[in-house]
Amino acid sequence: MTKISNRYKNKPIRRILRRQLTKGEVILWKRLQYDQLGYRFRRQFGIGKYVADFYCPKLKLAIEVDGYSHLDEKVFENDQVRQTYLEDLGIKVIRYNSEEIFNNLPQVLEQIYFICQKLEK
Repeated sequence: MTKISNRYKNKPIRRILRRQLTKGEVILWKRLQYDQLGYRFRRQFGIGKYVADFYCPKLKLAIEVDGYSHLDEKVFENDQVRQTYLEDLGIKVIRYNSEEIFNNLPQVLEQIYFICQKLEK
């Protein structure tokens, strides 16, 4: 079976992405890291040729943070292709835009927590 997660050849791009987190990703990561919700998330986790912003391997849950660039039609289409790929692997994908994280972080965290609980059952 071919390895699809965190392929060595994609390591440089994952490193770059970890160093260049968007403001929304930084805010969310500060609340996901160290298992603060009771679940271990990894940031900039490679799955196939794609990199998920945050991923919980135990639950097969990917969280994507969409900034302003995701409003572009081409970026939006690429996001849809990526999401379909991940879902075909049995990974649940949830998306938040940066504004949701800036303005409603408690509700975003509550929603993530409840999704995690549901997936654990």
